[in-house]
Parts: sequence; structure tokens; C-alpha cells
Amino acid sequence: MTTADGGDEAAPGPLALIEMIHGGFVSQAIYAAAKLGIPDALAGGPRTIDELAEVTGAHADSLHRLLRALAALGVCAERADGRFELTRLGGHLRADAADSVRAFALHWGGSMWPIWGTLLHSVKTGKSPRALVTRSPTFESLARNTEAASTFNAAMTEISRLMAGGVVRAYDFSGIRRIVDVGGGQGELLGAILTAYPEMRGTLFDQLHVCTQAARHLEAIGVAARSEIVSGSFFESVPGGADAWLLKSVLHDWSDERAVEILGNCRRAMAGSGTLLVVERVLPERMEARRAHRLMAASDLGMMVAVAGRERTEAEFRALFGSAGFTLTRIVSGQDLSAMHYSVLEGACS
Repeated sequence: MTTADGGDEAAPGPLALIEMIHGGFVSQAIYAAAKLGIPDALAGGPRTIDELAEVTGAHADSLHRLLRALAALGVCAERADGRFELTRLGGHLRADAADSVRAFALHWGGSMWPIWGTLLHSVKTGKSPRALVTRSPTFESLARNTEAASTFNAAMTEISRLMAGGVVRAYDFSGIRRIVDVGGGQGELLGAILTAYPEMRGTLFDQLHVCTQAARHLEAIGVAARSEIVSGSFFESVPGGADAWLLKSVLHDWSDERAVEILGNCRRAMAGSGTLLVVERVLPERMEARRAHRLMAASDLGMMVAVAGRERTEAEFRALFGSAGFTLTRIVSGQDLSAMHYSVLEGACS
């Protein structure tokens, strides 16, 4: 159904729900495109279905139908001569794109797909159904699956890369001489902060199998001399000797009890003083039928089914901080961070 100017009209009544029910095809179509390398194959210009089938090893007719679906999503476009070309939107699925989200598409449409299928189990039991799929309730399964771990780490790096500039622009890190990035992954955010503040030094702290790639990244961007990498578990302890401790997208992976353990170890590392910086989504107290709220709700349910974690409201963050010996002093956001629905929550020792 279209309007006079050719734009889409909102579907009426039950048809709107049918569109939502069909929504899963979007994730899988994008996943298939990323897995087959279609965006990379189209990087050099328009190609025919037969050319794409030969390059990707796919069945030509089935590939044509996938490309038509991707055209409907705006990921690619079909030309009058029957060839398909990549759109600007689809360009973000290229492996070599500076702002690529290819790994995130592979993670969400691949390893997360069967876990989403057990959402009802999570709602009924309050537990993550991950163990039903991977035989492990948390991230231990990644240590046994090199490919899944590599995709997950790359996906998290993509998200960090997209938000790193927003964090640096939104929060004033002046006066912080040393910062510890707790659960810092491959160093994307820490690297951006150290680049913006050349007098600062940093410590990246994460599990060994996660942070092995961080050294190369920090070296490549020229901040290795001002950084160190420490491996370990934030459930046991975190490095001390800093002015600020940063946790980006860490707490939402865990229940309140486990999150308090992590924050408690940060509090002990501060030896009485220091700044806590938590980069997370802050849920509204009441959800409305808005695009931003839908994305935050999807993330909240994603945490629930993936690891029994959760996104939190401001009130819930205040309570969480208080349980670990912190006071939530302010919440900082900015245009770039708000676009991704993230904020920087600042805490001080109580």
C-alpha cells in the first residue's frame, strides 16, 4: 500500500502485526548476505545474478530471490538491466568498511538466532536459555568455539568503534591521568580515549582469549607506549592504581547480583577514591511505541535470552551503584551517543 507520493503507508490493524511477525526474515536475509559475502562481491560495481552465484557459490535462482528481498530492505538495488548494485546502507556490511557491522550481522543472525528461539523458556523460568543451545549458561561456550568467539569479539569491536567517538565527545576525561578499561575487549574504546587525551595512560583488562588482539590494535593507532594489557577475571579483582575505571557494555551482561560483584571489585581497586564510568543504555521508566524504545527493548530481551543479563533504568542503576558503594553523580550523553541510545553514567565512592 502506497501514498500518492509513492511512500509507504502504515499497515492497518492486524496487517501491522503480521508485518512484525514477519520481522525475523530481516535478520536472516542480512545474515545470509554477510555470510555469502554479497556486499564485498558488489563492491566493484553492479553484477548479474549468474556472476554473483559463481562468486558466492550459491544457487542462482535462490540467490536472485534473496537479492530481491535485500533490495526491498534497501541493502542493494536492482537496476533496469537486471543487475544488482550495493547501496550506501549495504556498504556497511562490507568486511573492509571503516564502519562495518558485518560481524554483528553474523553474530546476531548466526549464533544468537537459535538462542532467540528459546525466549519463551527465559520468560517462564527467569533463566538464560543459552545452555539449552550451547551447553553453557554464559560466555564459556565461546572459549570452546573459536569461530563463534572470533565473530563475537569482532561484533563487539564494531559496536565499540561506532560509539567510541561519541563517548570521547560527550564526556570530558580531562584530569584523568590513568584509566582502567574493565572488560575492554580489543581496545577500541580505550584506544580512542588515549588518542584524544595524549597525556593519559590506560590499562586494558579482560580475559586472555579476548584481549590478545588488543596489543596489535593499540600498537597500530600509536598508543601502545601509554597502555598496558592485563588479563584476568573481573569477578576476582580488577587492576588498581588509576583515577578512573571504565566499563562499557559490561554490566548489562549480568544479573544484579553478579553486576554488584564486578562493581564491588572496582570499588576495592579504588582504595577509597576514584571515578566510575559506566557506558550503557538507560531504559526509560515506561516504554512507548517509538523506534528508540523498540531498539532498547530488543537489547534488553537479547541480554535476557543470551546470558540472563538486563538493560536497566536510571533508578535501577542508582540502586546497583549504591549496593556496591557508589553514588550515581550524573548521566552524560550527547548527540552521537544518543543516536545509539547509550549514555555515560558517572559514579563516585560513597
